[in-house]
Amino acid sequence: MTRAAYAAEVTVSDGQRHACLGTAAVRNRRLVLLWLRRQALRLANAHGNRLPLDGDPPPPTATSDARPVVFHGTDAPESLRHWATTGQLQDDAIRTLEAGFPLHFTVLDPAVGLSLTLAGWHAFPGHRRP
Repeated sequence: MTRAAYAAEVTVSDGQRHACLGTAAVRNRRLVLLWLRRQALRLANAHGNRLPLDGDPPPPTATSDARPVVFHGTDAPESLRHWATTGQLQDDAIRTLEAGFPLHFTVLDPAVGLSLTLAGWHAFPGHRRP
């Protein structure tokens, strides 16, 4: 079995509280970027959809997908979509990981002061997060 060499995480914060929406452990930096792009597009494309209420069946997702978040404006979803679909930004992201640096991309929902961060990093043995 191959050990995970890279980790990725999607987090959300309102400035006082911080929550993890999902994580992934993968073999290489390309898979980190692929997972983060998929999460960015999933979160952006879910904008405007209501979250399930208690008792509603959960929406079908892969087990490793980040939990959905409600955005109150279109700035954050559009920024996520732009980051995930712009070749130059994706090239910059993979170069950051190739150089051994952690990758962080944060979008803001200014209507409520919410920030959502996509992060990926090389997972050294015994190391959790940068």
